[in-house]
Amino acid sequence: MILINSLNKTFIFIENFSMLNFSEICLENLIVHLVGNKLKEENLMIAQKAIQPNSQVNDLLVKYFVTPFKSREYFNLYHESDLQLNEVFNYVSQIFDDPSNLYIQSINIAKHLYEQSMHPKIKGGEFYVAYFSGISYEGDNYDAVGLFKSESKETFIKVIPTDDNFTIGHEDGININNLDKGCIIINTEKERGYLVSIVDNINKASEAQYWRDGFLQVKQREDQYFQTESLMRICHQFVTEKLPEEYDINRADQAELLNKSAKFLKTQDEFKMDEFTEEVFKQPELKESFQQFTKKYEEEMDFELPQNFQIADEAVRKQSRFFKSIIKLDKNFHVYIHGNRERVIKGYDEERGLSFYQLFFDAEN
Repeated sequence: MILINSLNKTFIFIENFSMLNFSEICLENLIVHLVGNKLKEENLMIAQKAIQPNSQVNDLLVKYFVTPFKSREYFNLYHESDLQLNEVFNYVSQIFDDPSNLYIQSINIAKHLYEQSMHPKIKGGEFYVAYFSGISYEGDNYDAVGLFKSESKETFIKVIPTDDNFTIGHEDGININNLDKGCIIINTEKERGYLVSIVDNINKASEAQYWRDGFLQVKQREDQYFQTESLMRICHQFVTEKLPEEYDINRADQAELLNKSAKFLKTQDEFKMDEFTEEVFKQPELKESFQQFTKKYEEEMDFELPQNFQIADEAVRKQSRFFKSIIKLDKNFHVYIHGNRERVIKGYDEERGLSFYQLFFDAEN
């Protein structure tokens, strides 16, 4: 364990890539435990010694912790029965109530993480529990608790000068530019489960969900990012899955609808359901079908999509990769359609017994 008590507060400027602003952040305290893989009978090591690193190391630690948090996608700590039953929420609340509880509650949090480390692919590593002040969100400053885990080690070459030559050695360490797992819990919106930002750069497979689902237990925060992302998922499923069941629609027509949906969201600041359906679907039967599909999606996912909301550009950029309008023709061709549906005509060659597309264009680039 390493305990840092910053008597001389360290401030570091980090460019604000998201709604969280770290330009005046201060690392007040930090505790580090070693959390192994319980399934492999690795240890949970909790030392009892406190240290105070110099200001240069303090700056490096802050950079290591907060630089990866660039996304506007936020979460809330959650429990399906009672929020008080969420372990991290309970322990972090006690820290916010009295920051002197950080050390005791960090042990509880580390034990909780250890209990969740029950998959053979989970790596052990240093687990950091940090207390920050001066994190800005929408113009207001808040304290925050940071939970970080370093699982990857890199080998560094060390060149050491001697009297008349050099000695070359190596040492394993942590690359401060690559945070493996992280979570920053902002002391606001307590009744919803706090404002939470998450990083997981190691594994995306199901066994790695222990950090988000098993350890933290979070659900996505129902904000503009969530609303924009949900709308795009609804559109994609409606166009690619529902419409082919109801209408004789080919892939080129589907591509046109996806392109129109993406164009609307990229060019508008505010989403308005009536304007969107009129712009994209036009025909009354398509608009009615989309509204029914949206209602069913809301019931299944247990949320309500507002008729009007501000569009989150970052969510549009992230989801747009699923809106790529590609027509895959057997294993021979991929046709990318970016617009102007009238220049794509589908037909059938009876002599060859094959379908075909005609593509009309002005110039070949």
